[in-house]
Amino acid sequence: MEKPKLLLHACCAPCSGFLARELSRDFSVSMYFNNPNIFPLKEWEARKQEAKSFFEKEKIDFIEEEHDHGSWLDLIKGLEQEPERGRRCVLCYNFRLEQTARHARENGFAYFTTTLSISPHKDARAINYLGKALSKKYKVKFLEGDFKKKDGFKKAMAFSHNHDFYRQHYCGCEFSIAKDG
Repeated sequence: MEKPKLLLHACCAPCSGFLARELSRDFSVSMYFNNPNIFPLKEWEARKQEAKSFFEKEKIDFIEEEHDHGSWLDLIKGLEQEPERGRRCVLCYNFRLEQTARHARENGFAYFTTTLSISPHKDARAINYLGKALSKKYKVKFLEGDFKKKDGFKKAMAFSHNHDFYRQHYCGCEFSIAKDG
């Protein structure tokens, strides 16, 4: 029986490596690296390259989008001082999830989801709410989950350590550097 195609939005190798392996049991997984929020460009390149190298070795499709940080800054304008997990972050989740859902629909994927909910710093309830709404809009199933549950985050970090992944010290945008790093 053929596995359904899943487009998995990936923010970095530490969060996505373990989860992609887990989801590959039930799905034909393709990775989708679309993170215009990541700053500076050098950091975006480091995260992209680490993930790309790993998934190429795993023989998992790796799809990358251009780094359009300017459009992301336009999107969150006025929300720069928001706290982490505030309105800026929810807008960022939605922006990346919508692009993932659109790509999934345009390329014949049955499902889409994101690695974002594996982080204890991300609001899984908000992510799942947005994913379900976008599922209706784009007519692609959203794989709902709070992937940090059942020790998902701990397992992902152990997997990351075992693979000696580059691990960043902040969420990604310039506004999270001072708060996370």
